[in-house]
Amino acid sequence: MAIIETRSLTKTFGKIQAVCGIDLDIEKGEIFGLLGPNGAGKTTTIGMLCTIVRPTSGSGTIAGFDIAKQPTQVRRKVGIVFQDPTLDTILTGRENLQLHARLYGLPPVLRKQWIDEMLELVDLTKRADDLTRTYSGGMKRRLELARGLLHRPAVLFLDEPTLGLDPQTRARTWEYIRKMARKEETTVVLTTHYMEEAQQMCDRIGIIDTGRIIALDTPENMIDSMGGDIVALRAPSPPLDIIRLLPYVSGVKTTDGLFEITMKSAHLHLAEILSLIPDVASVEMRKPTLNDVFIKLTGRDIRQDAVENGEGWVETVARYRQRGK
Repeated sequence: MAIIETRSLTKTFGKIQAVCGIDLDIEKGEIFGLLGPNGAGKTTTIGMLCTIVRPTSGSGTIAGFDIAKQPTQVRRKVGIVFQDPTLDTILTGRENLQLHARLYGLPPVLRKQWIDEMLELVDLTKRADDLTRTYSGGMKRRLELARGLLHRPAVLFLDEPTLGLDPQTRARTWEYIRKMARKEETTVVLTTHYMEEAQQMCDRIGIIDTGRIIALDTPENMIDSMGGDIVALRAPSPPLDIIRLLPYVSGVKTTDGLFEITMKSAHLHLAEILSLIPDVASVEMRKPTLNDVFIKLTGRDIRQDAVENGEGWVETVARYRQRGK
């Protein structure tokens, strides 16, 4: 059963069409990644689903509530963890959760029980009564995850949940996300520039570009669509026209003197390929990744986008709004 549904969801800001008729069905309990280059429309899409941005046309529902007509009911059904920290650092971890519980109107009889459960879930029980300004970056992120789930939302939106964390803390954070999603049967919708994380953690991925969903599938199926292994080599003048005609070759790409050949069963055909190319300086064979899929579909490397623009949802939506409703 789909917990999130959109039909022809569209948003324009003045003359800018940020989102162009998106149709999406995201299932209950699914971990769904929405990936795209900067300016592709993912931030605006998330903004509409969270009721931060009002759609220009089309429709969308979360847990059966209309995002345009029933924003209050939708907000009760969602939790959000933003890219930038939003904790009150003069409060303890427990006090941050208590404040959130009051804002969401949780009954007093449930507050302590649910707060204790969330603190235990993210391994913060022993530090619950310490000021959050004494927490490490990973501990703060875990507390924000607990806060986002405290009111038992149907959908949890995560904006770059592990950005800026060290590899070990990133791995631990993902453990908590999966554990919480499964335990609470919460649907998770996330954005990330760490493609290896999206590949490993997401049940399905939607790639958005120029305001449209251009690919929607499991990470495994997307990678299989690349058509085989990738052989990267450097050589002064490889006969690309001949290589493209080989029956096991599905694609050839050149970048700054590096030639990438996509082929089936590269281990069986690599010797033949090398026999056709004089003066090979280097060669590398690897399996394709989700980042290869992303580059093939969008023409851009999402990691470079992360360097060029580190905006989160709130900053980008605010920038769009300045351009006009």
